[in-house]
Amino acid sequence: MSDFELSVAEFRALYERVKHMSRRGPADRRGALNNIAPAQVTAAAGDVRCGRTVSLAAPVDSEVAPDNPDPAVHEMTLPEVTAVPAAGLSFAMDRVAMNIHGNADSHIDALCHVIFDGTLYNGIDARAVTAAGATELSIEVASDGIAGRGLLLDIPRARRVPWLEPGDHVTADDLITAEEAQEVRIQPGDLLFVRVGHRSRRRALGPWDSATARAGLHPAALELLAERRIAVLGSDGNNDTAPSTAEGVDFPVHVLAIHAMGLHLLDWLQFDDLVAVCEELGRWSFLCVIAPLRLRAGTGSPVNPIAIF
Repeated sequence: MSDFELSVAEFRALYERVKHMSRRGPADRRGALNNIAPAQVTAAAGDVRCGRTVSLAAPVDSEVAPDNPDPAVHEMTLPEVTAVPAAGLSFAMDRVAMNIHGNADSHIDALCHVIFDGTLYNGIDARAVTAAGATELSIEVASDGIAGRGLLLDIPRARRVPWLEPGDHVTADDLITAEEAQEVRIQPGDLLFVRVGHRSRRRALGPWDSATARAGLHPAALELLAERRIAVLGSDGNNDTAPSTAEGVDFPVHVLAIHAMGLHLLDWLQFDDLVAVCEELGRWSFLCVIAPLRLRAGTGSPVNPIAIF
């Protein structure tokens, strides 16, 4: 077993440590969103200087690809404009059908998304997720939106490479090195975004089966994030490395973040536009607003986070 792989016992010990560090009362349903105080939101709003906005989401893709075998379906529901009478009122209308979770579209995971040892976050019985949806911990927990200080850590930039290769992992040392290189620090209540360069690699080399090979965070890095008490974690991958670095657990970061720490995860974001603005303005933090759809029983939602500078 390499230095980067965790045995069953090592993963269980890590799970218990980050769970203890993130412990809240038995009635809690908001998880790490509790780490955002109103003063932190107003402080982040006070840092808005030029009014520029940047999307952190990738365009919804309706084309079949190796990493998107069941893509979103976008179809028009009214005749083409050429068939509409020239006079009077008419409307262009369409519909979208898509999987919330997958390996292509930007989305946010609710706290009911991960079932581990028969429970959801905070020990809630997994049977709270029914055929009709989640009766506990659905994405409705974030129905009023999530706002606060967004912080981007660009790991390929710190390593001086265009992207991390599939199977590579972001360690706690990588996060600290990126902090130092960018002259920032992860703070309590942050909406933390970690770039691995997935979208840049996909655009340059084409799509691949990212379900089996992708860059992500090493599970042990979650201990640093638990210490810093972040509120949200997002990546341009799905946060987990593939193949997994934890014996017997395919998505260890999802288990640690969502199930143990109560972190809402954002997967498959797009940071290339954000990086360009951060470099231009010489700053890596910004006001960030995340507005999931109000899916009352949903295990997550498509999402388009907005950075405001």
